[in-house]
Amino acid sequence: MDSFFDDDSRSRFRTGTHFSVPPDVKMLDSVQLAEMERSFRNWVNDSVRQDVRRSRRRILLIFLLIRHTGAKLHEILELQVTDINLEERVVRVGGEGAENSRQVEIPDDLVEELRQFLASDGISPGKALFRVDPGHVRRKFYERAESCGLPREFGNPSALRRARSVELLRGNLPLPVVQKLLGHSTPNLTAAFLDVSDEEMHHAVRRHIDRESRKRTSARNFFFGKISEIIQGDIQSEVILLTLGGLRISSIITNGSLKRMRLAVGTFVTAEIKAPWVFIAATEEAAANSAENRLRGTIMEVNAGRVNAEVLLRLEDGTEICSVITADSCRRLGLRVNGPAWALFGAYSVILNLE
Repeated sequence: MDSFFDDDSRSRFRTGTHFSVPPDVKMLDSVQLAEMERSFRNWVNDSVRQDVRRSRRRILLIFLLIRHTGAKLHEILELQVTDINLEERVVRVGGEGAENSRQVEIPDDLVEELRQFLASDGISPGKALFRVDPGHVRRKFYERAESCGLPREFGNPSALRRARSVELLRGNLPLPVVQKLLGHSTPNLTAAFLDVSDEEMHHAVRRHIDRESRKRTSARNFFFGKISEIIQGDIQSEVILLTLGGLRISSIITNGSLKRMRLAVGTFVTAEIKAPWVFIAATEEAAANSAENRLRGTIMEVNAGRVNAEVLLRLEDGTEICSVITADSCRRLGLRVNGPAWALFGAYSVILNLE
């Protein structure tokens, strides 16, 4: 059983309760998990051979399934095609019998990756989905962790499983839902009195996963990540945010706000920038200016009116940012769809919200 609660915290846990994880517990936070995922994806794309890429993609999918379901490695390796329900967005893990198995919600982007994998690999029903040696999987997990500068043991599937547990709990999912979702046994008699139906569990988990998906895909001008640095001044401080996509966002707030929000290195926050505060530059010379935030991207849409123009950029990590500029500026810059551009905004334009 993967459990990291002491007896007192177990008995007092309820939705919305704050808790801490003991420092000796080996697990990753959301940003480290995103870094691991980027490392896996780069590793997949590094090979020029199609058969090697296909083999590496299996390992990536195993990582994603453990990362988002919290299932054990052997449970993922035992998956068959019939255990994947793409329409319902669930994966059945833990065995074939209704009493032993559980259905776990997965995010839409993982559903799409599984759909493409099943279509390209031609796996027939009744066959194992991955057919990979568990020792080989563990070695590749360790390698990816080390490539991110993380201790080797952070790549252990059990560390991913624990990380998922904490993510769900910090997302305010009730403890009995998380226990049922991950196949944990009931930790004590207090939790045993709490019962969660399958319908209640799927409803709660779907809301949480949809909220997670919005954070990963970052709605326009909305970034989620972890504070990596705070440079404190006499009156104001600069807060550096590292997003899940690896972007660096700078914000300047008052010291009063810093104290009131209890911000510290490692705190998870969201950053929001209003579209009129985002300026657009069409050349690489844009890097030579005073804007603290300079993000490179590709123009996806240009909607020009008589006075204003809305420009949508897709940044290098796949997130989108929207800018509203004058129609005259849009014509002068010669902005066009699929063309390169830079999104520029000052640190004073970034609004931080505590997660």
